[in-house]
Amino acid sequence: MNPEYAAYCQADRRFYDAPHRSLQDGAEDGSFYAPARGAAPQGWTRSRRGDWLSFSPDGLRLPAQGWKIHISAAADNAASVLERVAEHCLAHRLPFKCVPSPGLLNLRNAKYADRAGSGKFITVYPHSEDTFPEVCTALMKLLEGEHGPYILSDLRCGNGPVHTRYGAFAARFCTGPDGRPVPAVADPQGRLVPDDRGPAFRIPAWVTPPDFLRPHLEARAAVGLGDVPYTVEKALHFSNGGGVYLGRDTRTGEQVVLKEARPYAGLAADGADAVARLERERTALEQLAGLDCVPAVHDAFEVGGHHFLVLQYLPGTTLNTVFARRFPLARQNPSPELLAEHAAWAEELYGKVERAVEAVHARGVVISDLHMSNVMVDEESSRIALLDFEAASPVADRRRQIVANPAFVAPPDRRGTDIDRYALACLRLALYLPLTTLFGIDRTKAAGLARDIASVFPVAEESLRPAVEEIQRGTEPEAPAPAPGTRTPAPDGGDLVPPPPAPGDWPAARDSMARAIAASCTPDRDDRCFPGDIAQFATATGGQSFAYGAAGVLYALHETGAPRCEPAEEWLLRQAKAPASGSPLGFYDGLTGIAWALNRIGRTAEAADLTRIVLDQPLEGLTPGLHSGYAGIGLALDDLARTAPAAEGRALAAAAGRCTALAVRALVDGPPSPRTGLMHGASGVALLLVRRYETTGDTALLDLAAAALRIDLDRCRTGDEGELLVVEGKRLMPYLGAGSAGIAAVIDAYLAHRPDPELEAAGRALLPAALSAFYVQPGLLRGSAGLLLHLAATPLCDEETRDRAIRLHTRLLSSHALAYEGELAFPGEQLMRLSMDLSTGTAGCLLALGSALDTASGPPTTLPFLAAAPQAAHSGRASGPTDRLLQGS
Repeated sequence: MNPEYAAYCQADRRFYDAPHRSLQDGAEDGSFYAPARGAAPQGWTRSRRGDWLSFSPDGLRLPAQGWKIHISAAADNAASVLERVAEHCLAHRLPFKCVPSPGLLNLRNAKYADRAGSGKFITVYPHSEDTFPEVCTALMKLLEGEHGPYILSDLRCGNGPVHTRYGAFAARFCTGPDGRPVPAVADPQGRLVPDDRGPAFRIPAWVTPPDFLRPHLEARAAVGLGDVPYTVEKALHFSNGGGVYLGRDTRTGEQVVLKEARPYAGLAADGADAVARLERERTALEQLAGLDCVPAVHDAFEVGGHHFLVLQYLPGTTLNTVFARRFPLARQNPSPELLAEHAAWAEELYGKVERAVEAVHARGVVISDLHMSNVMVDEESSRIALLDFEAASPVADRRRQIVANPAFVAPPDRRGTDIDRYALACLRLALYLPLTTLFGIDRTKAAGLARDIASVFPVAEESLRPAVEEIQRGTEPEAPAPAPGTRTPAPDGGDLVPPPPAPGDWPAARDSMARAIAASCTPDRDDRCFPGDIAQFATATGGQSFAYGAAGVLYALHETGAPRCEPAEEWLLRQAKAPASGSPLGFYDGLTGIAWALNRIGRTAEAADLTRIVLDQPLEGLTPGLHSGYAGIGLALDDLARTAPAAEGRALAAAAGRCTALAVRALVDGPPSPRTGLMHGASGVALLLVRRYETTGDTALLDLAAAALRIDLDRCRTGDEGELLVVEGKRLMPYLGAGSAGIAAVIDAYLAHRPDPELEAAGRALLPAALSAFYVQPGLLRGSAGLLLHLAATPLCDEETRDRAIRLHTRLLSSHALAYEGELAFPGEQLMRLSMDLSTGTAGCLLALGSALDTASGPPTTLPFLAAAPQAAHSGRASGPTDRLLQGS
């Protein structure tokens, strides 16, 4: 689970949206703190961006970076703190910004909020480094004794809520270690480097803190566990509320678990902070003392304002991890024996959890946050234990749920023990198919999930009916959801109501997805036109971009022969006329991809205008990759040059050559990319080199392409059956964007020009990772749709395997399919909301299904540049930076 997505679920029950949109536009001022209401004072400018409301004195020019001041506050003193700070800043012409409403401040301090940004309520910008000590000291005096959460990225100054860190004032960006644009500061040589905003205080190496900060730095350095008789051996988990640590009692040598709670942080839905919830856990566990299914309480203490609970260490592994390790559908063609073994294990495990929950209820306690990561399994002793009672409450109180895992969150009408019963029903199904997060969008999906389980495992659908009924209780209609493609009676008994077509029903599925996409269009908004991933809100071009915005959606509609969405085209043209400052240049995240998509759908004049803006930008400092860097830009410019007028075509071809040179230099001389695969790894550069070979006929480019592919292949490991698997941290990645399928797709492009038995063998060895029996997500770059797109086109797949793969992934997409406005749609990343974008949602599934099923329209549809351009036929060498670089290599 990525906790960042939870904040984007507040504003809309169907789509991810910016947290600040949870406020109704017409009622904004009424819900704001008093200083944030109304117009700006005379001589000041008031502006809104995302969660922040800014106030700037007219005519003042701030430095681009320096020591900024952050102020935190709690729910009970936020209005007073803001009123005093605003009055001070207005009197001294200090620019400042604030989180303007209690609702947004609560989200910023919630349990699963971003730890680095948590607590930041007000930001004050001193006029200069010389005035910083005076400004900070005045605010410390103004707010002395006030309380608020500790801001983890900052240095706390004094005994109030004033914090500081050195960082950017102006919006400047550079490329981060993972290839994504990140906020930047300039080093002494003027180079932009990442402005580190992680959950730890760091000062850039070239910055000397002012002397007045010395006592605060010393106070910070002195914080530790002090004289308590426990040591910390390692961190087990972090949330915004604090950490969970494996420790040891120095008196006895016994291993223990230390749970930390930060005051005023980690807020639950009822406003309780981490300290209050830790006390609830202590009370509940003491009430449950003696049960062998819960840890015992050993001790409690406070250090530096942080509260700690010392718990019995229980050996084992979380159920989530045990399940992932033994899940039979993670492999190809699991045998009936393996499926039966898993079913027996799931039934036994579920029975133990159910009995443990009943024992807790019998003691008068509701858990209220039961999920797979809060169940510990000791496989040696077959014992299970329940963890994390921070949300626990007395049975008699019948309280509502205040924190929850998205795959187990109860409907709002459930109270008390019904919350735990709902979680048990979800667990009953998730032990077979872990797709219960979909119930947050549509609980009637439970019936279809039970049907899918019974079709795969030796489990009777009837035995799952009680769980389905518990999940669907209170939904309308209450009858089980129909299988995809079947019809169900209307609620009033009238004519049959057709559900959305099944994903495999082409072209009806195409037309239905196109109608769903069109129905979601919001051309009245400036930030995005189609709802998609939360990445839409991360950059100035997110809502327009090829990966997450309108450009990619329009491309998918165009390539599959679906009807055009003219309001979205007009919206994208308006946005492209005047790109915002700081817009990324990349293909999947920025201006180049938008220009290429406009050209592809026939908006050639506007595409040419935007391309000229791209050509005017400095290209140095980007990553080499396809998503955001030289490879994607070079591929687009190379492709646009083929059809551009002569003079413009020459300029585009020269720029493509320069991108190629820069990509090769970064690949050869730069630090190794931490990421693998098509989007961010060396395979994306290999794709650029192959397509540039098609343009120039320079065989040295193919040599470099093979070397780039081998960089990514060297990061793969061989599985038990000889298959090649991409390893990313602790995960195996089969996907098109960052895994096996993406590398294999570029190998196909290379082999079309030069035989290479070693690379061909690697391409075949990468295929099994795309043929497992189950994938959690449907998306194009990180899910089943991307695997379908690759398997439908690869020449390394025989027809029997291809047909089986198409059936497999079409069936999997049926398991994920949902309805939007009565039409076929798909959930996005994390499965918590629907998405329409290309990378994670419905447009990507549309493109993949078109690739596999639309056999009458010529070559399979695919992502840009994976198929060779029709005009690519060694049209002659293009002299330029690429050649000079290759000659010097």
